[in-house]
Amino acid sequence: MKRIGFLSFGHWQDVPGSRTRSAGDVLNQTIELAEAAEEIGIAGAYVRVHHFARQLASPFPLLAAMGARTKTIELGTGVIDMRYENPLYMAEEAAAADLISSGRLQLGVSRGSPETAQAGYESFGYVPADGDTDADLARQHAAVFLAAIEGAGVTRANRQMTGSDGYLPILPQSPGLRDRIWWGSGTRATATWVAEQGMNLQSSTLLIEDTGVPFDELQAEQIALYRDAWRKAGWEREPRVSVSRSILPLIDDESRHYFGLRAEVDSHDQVGRIDGPDLARFGRSFIGEPEKLVEELAQDAAVAAADTVLVTVPNQLGVAFNARLLEAVHAVGAELGWSTPEPAVV
Repeated sequence: MKRIGFLSFGHWQDVPGSRTRSAGDVLNQTIELAEAAEEIGIAGAYVRVHHFARQLASPFPLLAAMGARTKTIELGTGVIDMRYENPLYMAEEAAAADLISSGRLQLGVSRGSPETAQAGYESFGYVPADGDTDADLARQHAAVFLAAIEGAGVTRANRQMTGSDGYLPILPQSPGLRDRIWWGSGTRATATWVAEQGMNLQSSTLLIEDTGVPFDELQAEQIALYRDAWRKAGWEREPRVSVSRSILPLIDDESRHYFGLRAEVDSHDQVGRIDGPDLARFGRSFIGEPEKLVEELAQDAAVAAADTVLVTVPNQLGVAFNARLLEAVHAVGAELGWSTPEPAVV
């Protein structure tokens, strides 16, 4: 099965043309788009998490609301920046949201991406230890979070209250959540580490390394290294792998108005610097008539290797526009032979 999900960055801004003028607009419309996507047959509704920006920032109230309003669609993040998180409180929030959705959470976590604030995570109270990097901090928080959702004892019990001085786990617990944690990886080396930790792999439209080969081939190499490391680690379950893509079918006058001129400009990879001195490679966008997209996506090596494709949506254009876009992407997937769930009966 190759699942299609949408990924919303949750932009909101009070400017002409925007249909998300406020934070309230984008939160409520994200819930509505999850409902619409479920009816279409889209398998996943994912949100990006950014702090100190006019974007979605606190995912768990939103995920819980989406879970309460839907029945079958997977609900996820891509990604939560672990530098900002209290991992024990996050474990409580994640379990609660997962229980509300009856076990449909697919949580993507990572070190995060370049941000609007300079070391904004420090303002949340988290500072790397001497000699550690912010990436080390993210991995340390992730390790505590993973242990907590697995039920590890984290604090000694009060004997007066419990009759025991053993260690207490975080509550509630949500069975199976540990197998539905993903790590957003931007390099081949990190993908190997992700496999060794027993997490699923999320790979986006950006890799913070470049070898000169097309983006999809470099990303396919990353996926192959991940799967090889997973086998060597001896994990029993089959891992999941997602890739993100900008897919914009030109299906009507409105979609051609917004994206038609970008079709040629954005149809090639880009190489540049985003975070440090090393070159990064940005994947191309797929913009065009649906039959053209079928041909182009069929040649994407990383899409072929993944089991989930997350389609970034222009959320400021509103629920109706994005529902039409997702319906067209779903039809493109059907032409490619992707086996997606049947539309939900709601």
